[in-house]
Amino acid sequence: MDAISDPAIHSVVFMSGAQVGKTEVLLNAIGFYICHDPSPILVLQPTLTMGQAFSKDRLAPMIRDCPSLVNKVRDARSRDANNTTLHKGFPGGHITIAGSNSPSSLASRPIRICLADEIDRYPSSAATEGDPVDLAKRRSATFHNRKLVLTSTPTIAGSSRIEAAYEASDQRRYFVPCSDCGEKDYLKWANVQWPKDRPEEAVYVCPSCGSAWDDVTRQRNIKAGEWIATAPDNAIAGFHLSGLYSPWTSLAEAATDFLQAKKLPETLRVWVNTYLGEVFEDAGEQIDDSFVADRREDWGELLPEQVVLITCGIDVNDGFLTCEAVGHGRDEETWSLDYRTIYGDPSAPQIWEELDDFLSQTFTHPTGVDLPIRSTCIDSGGHFTQAVYNYVRSREGKKIFAIKGMAGEGRAIIGRPSKNNIGKIMLFPVGVDTTKELVYSRLKITEPGAGYMHFPDDREDEYFRQLTAEKIVTKYVQGRTKRAWIKTRTRNEALDVRVYALAAFALMNTNINRVAKRFENQPITETEKNEEPKARPIKRRSQNSFINSWR
Repeated sequence: MDAISDPAIHSVVFMSGAQVGKTEVLLNAIGFYICHDPSPILVLQPTLTMGQAFSKDRLAPMIRDCPSLVNKVRDARSRDANNTTLHKGFPGGHITIAGSNSPSSLASRPIRICLADEIDRYPSSAATEGDPVDLAKRRSATFHNRKLVLTSTPTIAGSSRIEAAYEASDQRRYFVPCSDCGEKDYLKWANVQWPKDRPEEAVYVCPSCGSAWDDVTRQRNIKAGEWIATAPDNAIAGFHLSGLYSPWTSLAEAATDFLQAKKLPETLRVWVNTYLGEVFEDAGEQIDDSFVADRREDWGELLPEQVVLITCGIDVNDGFLTCEAVGHGRDEETWSLDYRTIYGDPSAPQIWEELDDFLSQTFTHPTGVDLPIRSTCIDSGGHFTQAVYNYVRSREGKKIFAIKGMAGEGRAIIGRPSKNNIGKIMLFPVGVDTTKELVYSRLKITEPGAGYMHFPDDREDEYFRQLTAEKIVTKYVQGRTKRAWIKTRTRNEALDVRVYALAAFALMNTNINRVAKRFENQPITETEKNEEPKARPIKRRSQNSFINSWR
């Protein structure tokens, strides 16, 4: 905040974990400029919806409850163009709240102060206009005393906006003195230690003298710390802060969260980004098919006893359908139960009748229970879209759904369905890039357990070639890095159907650990009860009801 109000500093970068005060910094900056240095201000959020939420939930309460602001900014009124949710005027200036995905909200007004929040969640381009941050910066070009503030939790190394901005700054870190030896250093996760299987006893160990800090000592030492630039030759003021400095999260909570997160690569990535405030280093961009094929195993004619739920993914191609039934167990461990190619013309009924036979099969569990395929996703984005629509229309009640793959970073595995299609059926968008990253991260797991992927010993080598038939590359689009998946060989159906089977699992919104405990007749803990996903109330309309029986 001192750097923001310093007239000699034009750009400020704040890379941090979640819930360490980024939004409060921006709110305090807004309040400062309204009261002491009235200026035209732009607050840039990832989307217009998030901008509206920021205005209503954070900005409006601050203005309402701060005596120095309440008389300068009037309440938003529908008929007052100078005081709306996304635009507020005050003597000497105004605040415009914009979404990075809306080029129209980034146009027109000159801006002196630009506050860009969560920039790693911005699209690479605002429609066809270009990079949202660059568009916002151009708005302030005519001001000699302009100010640009960039804040965000980081994402993937090499493609993170905030990482690039921080590396171009003077890279300030908050150095904390040890109360025993007096040596200063910034807090690192490597120095957090605890006895095996006892994260509740976690302490921070001074790297210089080895003294152990509990939470009280850690916070006392933090109060005596100071910001030090580690690249002082750069003119941009850059700050990094991790959750280790947070007074709201104890070391025991952090250690417990870490042990839970590290079970799966995707949850570890979230923890690294949101707690440590650091980019996540991808362990590799391509996988050797022989490395995966070596994990083939024989589990007999019955299901592995850990399987408690089965989903299916189906890819539609010219002349054949590719199907994979996938079993799911505790901590999202998976087993490839059946992989089959059904040959025929997708525009003719016979191939779909054979698909019915595949989807109606059951798998016998060692307990004697026959498990059916509970959820199925069929790709409708190929040449036979209408045929897929015709097939799923009468089978949605059986949890057989049409999907459409959507490329792009940051998309959810399964999105909100729409009936705005020629078949008038529920069409679910699937974030294929996100799901492929999930598949590849789990293929790298080498020991059975959370997230591990099992394959039967009779699976052919071609399956593994197709499963690993893509790699992720970094491209430059309009001057910015963008990660994209490309094929390394022509056939990749095994990867596609696994993506669709995982989408079918995500669509069920099931707490798999709780299902596993019920299957094993084990008691459900209070924590697991609280973690059970709750179905949202559905507003039903005539001829537009949402299939919800599977929730």
